[in-house]
Amino acid sequence: VVTTTVSNGAPVGMTVSSFNTVSLDPPLVLWNLGNESCNFEAFSQATHFAVHVLAADQQALSSRFAARGEEKFEGLECGAGVEGDPILPEFAACFECRTEFQYAGGDHVIIVGRVTNFEDRGREPLIFHRSQYRTTTGNMS
Repeated sequence: VVTTTVSNGAPVGMTVSSFNTVSLDPPLVLWNLGNESCNFEAFSQATHFAVHVLAADQQALSSRFAARGEEKFEGLECGAGVEGDPILPEFAACFECRTEFQYAGGDHVIIVGRVTNFEDRGREPLIFHRSQYRTTTGNMS
């Protein structure tokens, strides 16, 4: 789940299916944002964002942020990251980033962020592969 804030301070978040590391020095990561996404304006204009790697038991949270709607943060007690981005209360790992580059990539924009803070909680990650939620030990369906 990637989160940011818009100019009025409102939180924005969405589940993304592609996230990769780019470089260790400097620490860079990337993710892809569809040009037709309802969150396109918020993330394409964001100067910072947080990428949450969800834990294996967080399938419901992944689905919640994958759905359209404005209530994604309702009932969640999020913290604030270094740049003020919403930080989910539970996750396996979290990368807080400043937007470094954006590249056109067909029907997506590729967003590259410089990692400014990182937390690994040592939890098994949730994986989405071949249209199913999985863990490193197998299917969850």
